[in-house]
Amino acid sequence: MPKKGKGKAKNTVNKAKHTRLMKQKENKLRLEKLRNKERLKALVKKMNEQKENDSETDNS
Repeated sequence: MPKKGKGKAKNTVNKAKHTRLMKQKENKLRLEKLRNKERLKALVKKMNEQKENDSETDNS
C-alpha cells in the first residue's frame, strides 16, 4: 500500500537504482557489440589487403 501524507514516494530509491543499473548494462552490451564489429571490420580489411598482396606477388 502506498504511503499517505508526507515523505517521498515508496520505493523510488530502488527504482532509480534499478534504472541506473539497467542503463549501465545496456551500454556495456552496446559497447561490446560495437567493439566486436570494429574488430571484425579490421580483421576483414587486413585479410583483404593480405589477399591483394599475395595476388600481386603471384602475377609478377
